[in-house]
Amino acid sequence: MKVFGRSVLLAGSLAGLLAGGVHAQDTQQTSLDDPFNIPNDVQILGQNPNLRRATARVNGDVITGTDVEQRVALVLAANQAAPSEEELQRLRLQVLRNLIDETLQIQEAGAQDLAVSDEEVEQTYRNVASQRFKQDTSEMNAYLRSIGSSPASLQRQIRGELSWNRLLQRNIQPFVNVSASEVNELQDRLKASRGTDEYRLGEIYLSATPATRDTVFQNAQQIVEQLKQGGSFVAYARQYSQASTAAVGGDLGWIRLEQLQNPQLENSARTLEPGQLVGPVEIPGGFSILYLIDKRQVGVADPRDAILSLKQISIELPKGMAEDQARQRIASFSDAVGKIRGCGDADQAAAAMGASVVSSDQLPVRNLPEALQQTLLQLNVGQSTPPFGSIEEGVRVLLLCGRDDPQSGSATPNFDALMAQLEDDRINRRAQRYLRDLRRDAVIEYN
Repeated sequence: MKVFGRSVLLAGSLAGLLAGGVHAQDTQQTSLDDPFNIPNDVQILGQNPNLRRATARVNGDVITGTDVEQRVALVLAANQAAPSEEELQRLRLQVLRNLIDETLQIQEAGAQDLAVSDEEVEQTYRNVASQRFKQDTSEMNAYLRSIGSSPASLQRQIRGELSWNRLLQRNIQPFVNVSASEVNELQDRLKASRGTDEYRLGEIYLSATPATRDTVFQNAQQIVEQLKQGGSFVAYARQYSQASTAAVGGDLGWIRLEQLQNPQLENSARTLEPGQLVGPVEIPGGFSILYLIDKRQVGVADPRDAILSLKQISIELPKGMAEDQARQRIASFSDAVGKIRGCGDADQAAAAMGASVVSSDQLPVRNLPEALQQTLLQLNVGQSTPPFGSIEEGVRVLLLCGRDDPQSGSATPNFDALMAQLEDDRINRRAQRYLRDLRRDAVIEYN
C-alpha cells in the first residue's frame, strides 16, 4: 500500500517529531539504521495546560488554545530550542494553520464515509510507541505530558494523517497516470548525466497564491534564519513543509538534479556543498527551501558506501565524578582498548574493564557522523577509533572488525522507480489543490 500527502504514516513522521525528547538526538543526518545511537555532534576527547479557550471554529469544530499549545510543545521538543517570544508566536500561528488543515482532512474523510476509527488510532499510537521508541503506551503518555503535550494531541495528528492518506488513496491516486514515453525521456536524461554529481537533498515546500505570496515568502525567510541558527531541518520540514516528503523530514533521497524538473531549483542546488541551505526559491505554486545532505558522483564508487562490521565498546562515568578522576578513567580505558587483540578479544577485554559491547555487521560508513567517517576509513581490521563522547554521556570507541568496500557506483534508477517518482510528484500536486479546495469551501471563525 502506498501512502501520500502532507504527512505520511506515523512510525516515520511522528518519530521524527518526537525525536528531541524520547531520544535526545537530532535525526537530521543520523540514520535510523545506526545501532550505536551516536550523536551527530561527536566530541573527540506557562500557561495552565487545562485552560481551554476557543481559538478557531472549523465548520463548527473547535480548535482550542490548549490544542495549539500542546502541538507547539511537540515541535519545541523536536528542536530542543528556546525560541524568542516573537518566534514562538509565529510558531503558534503556523501550528494553528496546521490544525485547521488537519481538522478539514478529518471532516472530509467522515463526509465520504472514510472516517478513521478510534481502534485504528489506538493501534497506530501503540505501534509508534513500541516499534520506534521501544516504549509502552504508559511510558509514551508520561513523556508527552512531561513536555507539556498530551496523548490526545498526538492521537489527533495520527487521525488527521490516516484520514488524509485514505482520501488520497481513493480520490487521487487512481486517477494519476504517467506515460511510458515520459519515463523513457527522463531515463535518457539521467543516463546522459553519468559521471556527474548526484545529490541527497532535503526540501521544505510552502505553497502560495498571488494573494499570499508576500506573507509566505516572509515565513520562508524566517524558517531559513532559524535553520541557520541551528534548527533541525528534519523537524521544520515535518512541521511546515506542504510536500509529500514532509513525512520523512523533507528527504528526497539520492537524485540527479534533472529529477527536480525545475531550472531554478537545479541551478540553486548545484551551488551547494553538504550542510548548506539555499532559499527560499520561488517556483510555480510557492517557495522551496533546499538543504544538501550529501553529494556523490554518479557511477563512481564512494568509499563511504563501504559496509562495516563494528564493535562499540563503551563505559559510563559516575555522576558527579571529579574532572581529574574522569580524565584518569578515560586514559585507563583508552590504554586498555589499545591492548585489545582484534575483535575476537573484544568481549573478554571489555568485561575485564567493566565496559559494554554492542555489535553491528551491516553498517554503511555514510550512516555514521561525519567526524568518524574518515577515521574509520583509515583503520585496518582490529584497530579502533580514538575515544569519543563526554563525561555526562559516557565514553566509547569503535573497533573495526571488517569492511566490504563498494564495487561500483550508483546505478541509474530503473523504469519502475522513475515511474513511481513521477506518479508521486503528480499525486502531491493534486493533493495540494485538493487541500486548497477544502480551505476555500470551509467556514472558519477565529477568536
